[in-house]
Amino acid sequence: MTILIEQSDHFGAEVEAKTEPINERELVLDGGFLIPQTNSFGHMFRAYNDAVSERREGVENFYRKNHTYQSVDFVKKMREEYAKLNRVEMSIWECCELLNEVVDESDPDLDEPQIEHLLQTAEAIRRDYPDEDWLHLTGLIHDLGKVLNLPSFGGLPQWAVVGDTFPVGCRFDESIVHHKYFKENPDYNNPAYNTKYGIYSERCGLNNVMMSWGHDDYMYLVAKENSTTLPSAALFIIRYHSFYALHREGAYKHLLNDEDVENLKWLHIFNKYDLYSKSKVRIDVERVKPYYLSLVEKYFPAKLKWRRVNWSHEVPIIYHDSQLVLYGVERINKL
Repeated sequence: MTILIEQSDHFGAEVEAKTEPINERELVLDGGFLIPQTNSFGHMFRAYNDAVSERREGVENFYRKNHTYQSVDFVKKMREEYAKLNRVEMSIWECCELLNEVVDESDPDLDEPQIEHLLQTAEAIRRDYPDEDWLHLTGLIHDLGKVLNLPSFGGLPQWAVVGDTFPVGCRFDESIVHHKYFKENPDYNNPAYNTKYGIYSERCGLNNVMMSWGHDDYMYLVAKENSTTLPSAALFIIRYHSFYALHREGAYKHLLNDEDVENLKWLHIFNKYDLYSKSKVRIDVERVKPYYLSLVEKYFPAKLKWRRVNWSHEVPIIYHDSQLVLYGVERINKL
């Protein structure tokens, strides 16, 4: 099929995605971006249950840990700790360069350093939406929160940094990948948390919903607390781009308010580039760097405040076998 994106000349107007059947074997985005049929390993994108995928076992083990330990109490503790952006000052580009050391274990489509994915996403968007510079920059920075996995930022295990995100405090929707592992989560059988609405109410707005902790929420906090001038749609994309149960499966829409519904239209556009631009094709970093530095200067201060936690001294709360346990980072990484 062909994906046709209708967009206006200014941010904030109606953005609508329509599908028109043309060719079952090709997907083309507005501007001519061709969506490949397979990822860089020769498999379908997000093929978590592909029996021949070389990375399947590792990805599934990742989600077993992620779904077991991402509870309401864990998320509250992490948000409390990382909201204190008072440990490090660093520019956006310095953070981009740190991601050369990170490979996302939860991603079945990519085994390249994250800086490659950031630039691939940003450049694909830039070609198709040349006038939306805020969207270009969003493509560049959306995954910067993955620095949480680095030893210099406390070395959080990957299950607490990457992967699909989901609300905690209400029922885990069955559309979430590897849903079966939620049965080991302490919230799964908690009557306060295992109903459709849980601790929330209809149309309460995602800003009032706790999401599983990871790079999305961390980078949102960094951008917001450093007074970025990016539009609300950009912050929405940063915070919810891994929320596939919503923007791919249509779950949890009963929690959205009117602003969420509008911003979701931009997230649907962004996601196609985030997911399908992953490839082995390298971007000439030095060629594109001046352009992105100019966008950083436009929307962010020169130096941003970040938060890193030394988990050898400060420990997060994790439930294990229904018992409240305090684990240092060494123990967490062994789970």
